[in-house]
Amino acid sequence: MDVGEKLKEARLAKDISLDSLQEKTKIQKRYLVAIEEGNFNILPGKFYTRAFIKEYASAVGINPDELMTDHKEELPPTEEENVQYSRIQRTRKESKSDKESRSSSIIPTVTVILLIIAIIAVAIFFLRQSSSSNEGDPVDDNNTESSTIITDSDENGNNNGNDAAADDSEDNNNDEGTEDEEQEAEENEEVSVEVVEEGTGSSPTSVLEISNVSDEAVLTLESSDPELNSWLDVTGGDDESLFSGNFDEEASPLEIDISGEASVLLNIGNSSAVTISVDGTDIEYPTSAIHQRLELQIGN
Repeated sequence: MDVGEKLKEARLAKDISLDSLQEKTKIQKRYLVAIEEGNFNILPGKFYTRAFIKEYASAVGINPDELMTDHKEELPPTEEENVQYSRIQRTRKESKSDKESRSSSIIPTVTVILLIIAIIAVAIFFLRQSSSSNEGDPVDDNNTESSTIITDSDENGNNNGNDAAADDSEDNNNDEGTEDEEQEAEENEEVSVEVVEEGTGSSPTSVLEISNVSDEAVLTLESSDPELNSWLDVTGGDDESLFSGNFDEEASPLEIDISGEASVLLNIGNSSAVTISVDGTDIEYPTSAIHQRLELQIGN
């Protein structure tokens, strides 16, 4: 009995229809029929042939590893696996290089702005010092002793007032410089991603913590393979559906506003054909499973 007949027999024994199996595995019905009939050339590639057969086996209660070992001679090798993933990795590296280039172009501009602020602050300081010195000079060298005392008193008063004004100006300039630096640091702070829990099994559920997102956070999903369709569910807080349905190149890129969301749930079939990013930062899949569920915990 070949592998397709064995899988079909197990499906019928458990009274599972092809429509139900499609919903459970997120594999298109025509691919399931092709597997049962042994028409592997209809499937999108050798790697997906083996992955789809494993997913089918798990869904009908057959150990996928034992099945692959028993029918090793019937199944195609997996040369395309590295080709598929290297293409995705190359795309992500190019995207990361673009971000680094944009960040580098900001640095000279920030440096010039800070330098101009420093020059203006120094100029104001010396102008005020010069003004204070001119106002403090005695008017008449022949004044009496009492007049001289009064003049000294005025001079001290003027100097103190000018010194206080200069100090206030310096404090204001320093405060403005500090606020500019803090604002610039916040703008340059990138989104960080941490895997809290890595899922297991053929359809793993993983938990990822996403930090440093903006107040107008955007979740972006893109199709990385024009020949593959993926099933995609995106759910926000209070089980609100943000997207549900087939996802392909025509629907890509899909941008979803997740500002104000504490967590977002993703249910992705054919995950290798879908790339994910938040505020322009790529989210790597914790596992290489075809069908994956991700819980994104959003934090500022």
